[in-house]
Amino acid sequence: MALIANTQRTAKHQRAFRPSDFDPFARKRETMKADVSVLRDVFIEGRVPTQTRE
Repeated sequence: MALIANTQRTAKHQRAFRPSDFDPFARKRETMKADVSVLRDVFIEGRVPTQTRE
């Protein structure tokens, strides 16, 4: 299906489709929301924060 969909897409406005885009059983990755303080801890102070679920 990805091959057929790629022939009909507009290359300027859309990214290429992958076979995983058409997999109905694939799980989507959850994005983790974090404050700017977490970014400061990681990139400036070099600490790895603990992961918390909200």
